[in-house]
Amino acid sequence: MEETREDDESKGVSAMDVDRSSRSAKLVDLLRRFLGVQQRRAEAYAKLRRGFADYMTSGGELAYQQLCGEITAEFNDCSKQVLEMESLLLMPDLSRDDLANLLKAVQAQEKRKLHLTAQIQILKKAGRPSERLVSHEHCRFHKPTEHECVHVREITEAAGTEDAEADAEYDGALKEAIRGVQEAVTSINEHMEEVRYEIEALESE
Repeated sequence: MEETREDDESKGVSAMDVDRSSRSAKLVDLLRRFLGVQQRRAEAYAKLRRGFADYMTSGGELAYQQLCGEITAEFNDCSKQVLEMESLLLMPDLSRDDLANLLKAVQAQEKRKLHLTAQIQILKKAGRPSERLVSHEHCRFHKPTEHECVHVREITEAAGTEDAEADAEYDGALKEAIRGVQEAVTSINEHMEEVRYEIEALESE
């Protein structure tokens, strides 16, 4: 009888080991997939940066708008995949709320980073108020080479102050957005390190 009990106990232990091993393998697979999604996001940002730089030098509005559409679709797909991963981590067979919360934190920072990146590009497209190109569509033209420009104004101290204030506001908004992106990136990288440590720990079990 003793032998039978020992056999049953060893079977129980080995079954538990298999379960633990299977669970660890699932978690590692899930976390590696998450790192893959983050790689896709990094590539999308690189593509967006290149496209925006091209737009700023060549002014190809249509190509830039098309690129923004593609990047938005890519980010939406990435977010959808991460949300699915969060759900799987909360399932009873894995039950890793801590990792689901980690992914959720990355999602929040990615959303912030994307919003601020768009804000930076809008600001850069507009340019500093004092350096913006003047449109003459509301001016009165007498001859093809002569027109009465509505923009001609006496340069007063007040007008100069207005320009300086507008520029300072613009510079402040741009700096704040850039700082926000840097903070989001730092936070994302810290969370990614946690994910990598978790993978190492699971693989060494």
